[in-house]
Amino acid sequence: MEIKIIKIPKIEDPRGNLSVIEKDVVPFEIKRVYYLYDVPAGAERGGHSHKEQHEFLVALSGSFDVILNNGKQVQKVTLNKPYEGLLIPNGIWRELKDFSSGAVCLVVASDVFDEDDYIREFDEFLSVSSN
Repeated sequence: MEIKIIKIPKIEDPRGNLSVIEKDVVPFEIKRVYYLYDVPAGAERGGHSHKEQHEFLVALSGSFDVILNNGKQVQKVTLNKPYEGLLIPNGIWRELKDFSSGAVCLVVASDVFDEDDYIREFDEFLSVSSN
């Protein structure tokens, strides 16, 4: 699995658009959904990697940047469309920053919360990713 932007099906309607995330949109079984909101100006979220879990991030409202690091390369992705999501496989360090006012980040995850699946120290991540 690789980092990539995935288009979410969009049903356009003059009364308001609708997008649906189902099993065919993300390449994993959805086991957890949560969202980040009211992120204060200048605050950052993320700052971790997962050993097994995959995630799919969507900017439901507003925008934010996702800084991705695989231990060798760093890339920045700006999310700002509610019909596009960012697939982040396991083994990728992620930092979310530069949230616009009113931004909402939806996270669709392949597993339930498990603290043992997190790598929260960047040095540990680098040592694991270099193997």
